Amino acid sequence: MREIIFDTETTGFDPLTGDRMVEIGCIEMVGRVMTGATFHCYFNPERGMPSAAEAVHGLSDKFLSDKPLFASQADSLLEFLGDSPLVAHNASFDFGFLNMELERCGRAAIDMGRMVDTIAIARTKHPGAKLSLDALCTRYGIDRSHRTKHGALLDAELLAQLYIELTGGRQIGLGLGDSATTSIEIEATRISLVRTDRLFRSPRSHQPQPDELERHRAFVATIKDALWTEEERRAFSPSD
Repeated sequence: MREIIFDTETTGFDPLTGDRMVEIGCIEMVGRVMTGATFHCYFNPERGMPSAAEAVHGLSDKFLSDKPLFASQADSLLEFLGDSPLVAHNASFDFGFLNMELERCGRAAIDMGRMVDTIAIARTKHPGAKLSLDALCTRYGIDRSHRTKHGALLDAELLAQLYIELTGGRQIGLGLGDSATTSIEIEATRISLVRTDRLFRSPRSHQPQPDELERHRAFVATIKDALWTEEERRAFSPSD
């Protein structure tokens, strides 16, 4: 199954009060394996960047001033998304901004039924635990040492690794008898255990031959102070 893992960066928390999306990063997965296909774009939000938001992602007014408007990239983004499920961390936040930007440029909003929220998945697996992306990466041993600031594509890459762990880990797809396993997963994990190019040889007898037994006795006799010989002497010596 094809899925898109994505993340956004914004000017704030609420698209209904004028905040805008300034970056989106998307990663394609097929059968829970990253294919290497991505979509990444910065956008000019047509408004100033609050200092608090800039401190999180580092995207300044100057940096974004020459970036394209969302409307000019909407068709390319929608083509990449296709009709696949869309996976995000705290997905309602990202969906809210994505749909607001689509509506601003006259495109239909994305059906919320396509939304997969990794926070909801994590909450069922780890009730009461911290559910931030950082905390969950630490829990699952996902390296984020190269992450100094938030970035949509970088966070999507971390989320893709986390999503794999939350939905079965690196052993996903190995249950070949499971009807939910896709043909892609089966193909990716199929291992040939039988060689068909070997010549057939009749099995040899494993009973040792007299000369083999004699060679073994001669070899054992060369071992000095063997523990088993001491045990044998004790076993056969008269009792005190």
